[in-house]
Amino acid sequence: MKLPGLIDPHVHIREPGGIHKEDWSSGTAAALAGGFTAVLAMPNTIPPIVDHSSLEQSLAAARQKARCDYAQYLGAGPDNLAELPALSHQVAGLKMYLDQTFGPLRLDDLTLWMAHFDRCPAHLPIVAHAERRSLAAVILMAALYHRPVHLAHVSLREEILLIRKAKEQGLPVTCEVAPHHLFLSVDDIPSLGAGRSEVRPRLASAADRQALWDNLEVIDCFATDHAPHTLGEKDSATPPPGFPGLETALPLLLNAVHEGRLTVEDLVLRMFINPRKIFNLPDQPETWIDVDVEETWEIQASNLVTRCAWTPFEGWKVRGKIRQVVLRGRLAFDNGKILAPPGSGQNLRQI
Repeated sequence: MKLPGLIDPHVHIREPGGIHKEDWSSGTAAALAGGFTAVLAMPNTIPPIVDHSSLEQSLAAARQKARCDYAQYLGAGPDNLAELPALSHQVAGLKMYLDQTFGPLRLDDLTLWMAHFDRCPAHLPIVAHAERRSLAAVILMAALYHRPVHLAHVSLREEILLIRKAKEQGLPVTCEVAPHHLFLSVDDIPSLGAGRSEVRPRLASAADRQALWDNLEVIDCFATDHAPHTLGEKDSATPPPGFPGLETALPLLLNAVHEGRLTVEDLVLRMFINPRKIFNLPDQPETWIDVDVEETWEIQASNLVTRCAWTPFEGWKVRGKIRQVVLRGRLAFDNGKILAPPGSGQNLRQI
């Protein structure tokens, strides 16, 4: 089956500051292996991407190493309001961390939220990491400032129902859900282990997971929130939150298609059409993926490309195998082999 190249609007590349677990080369290789031809990279690196200097550091690495197309988010911080207008045309969007996260970018002061909403140029997407009450608060900001907000990795029943109500009232909000919140729950923590199940937002109840499926029409995007850490880190006394997800997302969702929970059209809408529209992304001409939707296989970390070398879906049987990825007319992935060289990816904000 031929599908358009997928777009992941929520990926943690880990460069700079964490290249032992992922960099622009390995992360975009994993993206191609998962059928993604474009990724939008989050800013909570070390150092975080918050100004011209740190942005150029990330983009310089991407120019040298990226194998698929990309764009880099700018993080909203207490000290970068003045730089925001000048940088706005170079970045994927403004990422506002309004709840628990990995790194120093959390904004607790509501006046800073207001200042960023006030100063953020109208063309620039705002993406919010918000949970429960902070999610309700940022929806209020969207209403007060009359501008769109995209809500990252929604995981709870109360959140998806609130977003449903906001959309019914005509408020300019969109949202994404990660596959691990669609397929895992707190019931999986004993088998995964305490450290390996650490993720933000946390794994929720089976009832919360079902609420996401029951409100599928409210979900605009499926985004992996690919957040790689090594097994040594995950198994440590202070495990960092996050799961790798670029290579397992499409097979897991194709399983749901075979089970009748989704259609292929649902996937294309949430993994191509809507992300491209929400983030104002340019066309990728002559770009597509070829998927054998009938092939069954077992997810094994040893066969994945991501540098972190593990997956919470180890041993899962899935149905649907990516055979080829063509990016702008060139074969980038072919039956398990990454063919796109480092540096061949293009910055989507400069096309």
